[in-house]
Amino acid sequence: MKAFFMVLGKILKTALLLGAMALILPRLLTALHAVKRVYTVTEAPQQPVAIVFGAGLWWNGEPTPVLRDRVTTAAELYHAGKVSWLLMSGSQSGTYNEPQAMHDYAVGLGVPEEAIVMDSAGDRTFDTCYRAKAVYNIQSAILVTQKFHLPRALYTCNNLGIEAVGVAADRRDYRREALFYWNLRELPATLSALIEVHLLGPHPLATQSDEIPLVD
Repeated sequence: MKAFFMVLGKILKTALLLGAMALILPRLLTALHAVKRVYTVTEAPQQPVAIVFGAGLWWNGEPTPVLRDRVTTAAELYHAGKVSWLLMSGSQSGTYNEPQAMHDYAVGLGVPEEAIVMDSAGDRTFDTCYRAKAVYNIQSAILVTQKFHLPRALYTCNNLGIEAVGVAADRRDYRREALFYWNLRELPATLSALIEVHLLGPHPLATQSDEIPLVD
């Protein structure tokens, strides 16, 4: 019986080690992919568009601080002449409308309405990147999100056919507890992204209720 438990213990340890590697290695791979692709607003190369990823709304429909930081950074890119327009991509369901809140916040920062396109079917990073290429015909872009999310976003968009670089939207000191949670969540999310990109492949377009604009 003792020998049985020793073997069982070794099997469990091996399984735990393999599980940890399956979560950590994709994160390391995407981090290496992103190293030379992340810039400041000032250093960023000119691209046609900045893709802004949704990050949640408060109960009253206002953007969360994380989302405000993303939109503010995208507005800076626009005003600096780094991009010609912004793609606000997020979730929309009933009165919950991330792209509209992002649009309104950007307009409040001086971005003209005609320079903003809203994608209300960007429920996930993969959806945003896939739709950016397949629906909006984006060939190259600046991705705007926080440092913890940029590696996965860059890896996904680049492997779906968009020549993407990133600008980090870390405009404040986020709570350590929040950063820990976000980075921990990235482990399974990154593994899932690699599976979707390399194994599952493209999926049918998510529904788009609004008329798709013709943007160069």
